[in-house]
Amino acid sequence: MKSTLLRIYDKCILGHPILTLGVTFVVLVFFALQVPKFKLDASGDSLVLENDADLYYHRQIMERYRAKDILVLTYSAKDDLFSASSLDDLAKLRDELRQLENVSSVTSILDVPLLLTSNVSLGDLADEENIKTLENSPVDKSTALAEFNDNPLYSGRLISPDGKTTALLVSLPFDETYRSLLKRRYELRQKKYNNELSAGEAQELDEVSHAYRQELTRLMHRDNRLVEDVRAIMGRHRDQAGLYLGGVPMIVADMIAFIENDLVLFGMGVIFFLIITLAVIFRKPRWVILSMLCCLAAVLVMVGALGLVDWRVTVISSNFISLMLILTMSLTIHLIERYLEVHAQSPDADQRTLVLETVRTITLPCLYTMLTTMVAFASLLVSGIRPVIDFGMMMTLGLMISFGLAFVMFPATVVLLKKDTSGAGEDFTHPFTLIFARITEAHGKKILALSFVLAVISGMGVTKLKVENRFVDYFREKTEIFQGMSLIDRKLGGTTPLDLIVDFEKEPVELDVFDDEDDFFGDEEIEEEDPYYWFSDVITREEIEEIHDYLGNLSETGEVLSLATLEKLTTRLNEDQPLDGFDYSILLKKTPPDLKELLINPYVSEEVTQARFTMRIIESDKKLERKVLLERMRDHLVNDLGYADGQVHFTNMFVLYNNMLQSLFQSQILTIGIVFLAIMLMFMVLFRSLRLAVIAIIPNLLPAVMVLGAMGWLGIPLNMMTITIASITIGIAVDDTIHYIHRFQKEFPKDRNYMATLYRCHCSIGRAMYYTSITIIIGFSILVISNFVPTIYFGLSTGFAMLVALLAALTLLPQLLIILKPLGPEAKDNEQEIR
Repeated sequence: MKSTLLRIYDKCILGHPILTLGVTFVVLVFFALQVPKFKLDASGDSLVLENDADLYYHRQIMERYRAKDILVLTYSAKDDLFSASSLDDLAKLRDELRQLENVSSVTSILDVPLLLTSNVSLGDLADEENIKTLENSPVDKSTALAEFNDNPLYSGRLISPDGKTTALLVSLPFDETYRSLLKRRYELRQKKYNNELSAGEAQELDEVSHAYRQELTRLMHRDNRLVEDVRAIMGRHRDQAGLYLGGVPMIVADMIAFIENDLVLFGMGVIFFLIITLAVIFRKPRWVILSMLCCLAAVLVMVGALGLVDWRVTVISSNFISLMLILTMSLTIHLIERYLEVHAQSPDADQRTLVLETVRTITLPCLYTMLTTMVAFASLLVSGIRPVIDFGMMMTLGLMISFGLAFVMFPATVVLLKKDTSGAGEDFTHPFTLIFARITEAHGKKILALSFVLAVISGMGVTKLKVENRFVDYFREKTEIFQGMSLIDRKLGGTTPLDLIVDFEKEPVELDVFDDEDDFFGDEEIEEEDPYYWFSDVITREEIEEIHDYLGNLSETGEVLSLATLEKLTTRLNEDQPLDGFDYSILLKKTPPDLKELLINPYVSEEVTQARFTMRIIESDKKLERKVLLERMRDHLVNDLGYADGQVHFTNMFVLYNNMLQSLFQSQILTIGIVFLAIMLMFMVLFRSLRLAVIAIIPNLLPAVMVLGAMGWLGIPLNMMTITIASITIGIAVDDTIHYIHRFQKEFPKDRNYMATLYRCHCSIGRAMYYTSITIIIGFSILVISNFVPTIYFGLSTGFAMLVALLAALTLLPQLLIILKPLGPEAKDNEQEIR
């Protein structure tokens, strides 16, 4: 630390420790008051790419067709599903669900129209009294099963092929306020992105963004309460059936629960293990308590800051508390170790002098270690994935807070304490750290050879890396998300929604008017401007049906619905003869509102000449390749069916999720590249030597390559969490390198003997490196208790990488220093006894 800054620091912090701690306490109280504003986010925005054009298109389609969120409740009766007792219980369950607030409708096998069983003509469809349902008409089991299996609207959607499991579809209301705010926010963001935002629009963007976040919070609370209420109702019926809940609102609610659970468990678990680790290392309550106070203060300020600015935590960033505890603890361990070392060297110095010397000698390496770690997290900003970007920004801010509080609270508190003369800093790990020094001395060339072999093998493993394909694999098998999605996937038509939108270029057609005897609907006339003109002609309907049949025959698709569903139904009801254009147009006009909501409105729009095909993809297929499937569909539509590429659009969560997955490789390369270049530049500034910078980077690349290689060999896929491992590993691992080389530079001039310097460094800074690395490894191991599988992989992989980084810093790094001699030649006349 520069002398001027050191004097200011000494005068302000160490000269007035009580005032310093008082001001710190006031700051902590301020941020503590902001903690209640802290919020979580598990919305769809937290799983997609930033500024994804497909996301805007998806929202346009959802608004145009007024698509609603749906909860899917599966019901597997313990008795025969069609027995009187099961149907009675199913009816009670449905009625209880309908009574819930914020439920717009509940669809079940009891109340859907049995069009094929009702034996009605097309002309009778307008009269709902002619249409049977399972509830209002006595229908035997075999007839009902035949209807549900043969009717293209229900087959594989409301009942499983074996007839043992059915689904209740709970529709949530369409929220106009949320949709309009979302749309306006996107429009203003696009203007800002294109540098076209005026001052007035900038203010409007702030207001709309705030209103959007408030509305999103309200909807999330509403949906959480609804999910809780639905599960309470389910609990009253479990004696009659096996019940599972699925659907996007349930996934969002459960992911929020996972985040809350992870925040508490990770935080408490890390605190528990850190206390034990500190107690074992230092064996003095003062160091345990002071370290934990620094850690907890940093977390408190960070949580309060997030609440103050309404910056929401996602499932990806939910481990920020654990990381802040671990990294702040690493800082305090270096401070404690350096203080004890200075105390041992100058036992007669007063407390303020000891603390000042500690700060003077440890600030620079700690500052650079924090900066390099911040660079690692900041590199995540180029990932393009919203939750990963937020995670990087949060941790960058968190590290600033940790560094500031550690270098304020720790010195100010220690100055007020009496000097510890009990020998609490005894080096009981001295033999352990010396083991690595002796191994390096005796087997230096073997260490280099082994490192090279591991790098080559790991590089081969990197080529085997693949991207995560199945969203269901993000969750443990014991969770309801996994069990519910798996059941729906296997028995009820798939889980992940995919929409195909095909734009048609149609002109109005003249429809032939038949004699009354041929008209199923009596005397009807077509309006001159018929909104249904473009899809009423036979050719267009055949084109839609051809696409529908192709999609339905794909092994990856489960449920497929479109206007062709209505076509197939009307053909069945018309003695297997398709309707002509005139009758079809009249049918569209005369169809009752309930049937229109089921068969027409979700698949065509009166506004534009386009057809919508909705699918659900079978996630449980381990051979599923999202990108390949989309490319195969597009190729068939363009090359085989002759549509222009611009007429074909894929959307919904399948596409958005695939876009995010396909960006992972690019994000991985970008983040590693940025971290590598930034840290190299920082090494050159810190060490003022290109050779030393190159030597320093090598031991840090090895753990990153090894963890990615291990993932490739073990088949662990890249996902939103694991793409952060390499850059974060490099960023954290360089801490050991910086501290070691910085000490090496200080120690080497004493005798200009590389081997002697190696032993001294292992006996001094090696202890702190060992303590901090073990603390970090133990801290990351806590993440294995999460229900979110990517978090488990993140914890295990990062812990493994830190272990490799520690070993590399204590063996490979000193061996490179000895061989390459970046500090100049040794003194020829200075032969010293090493041991």
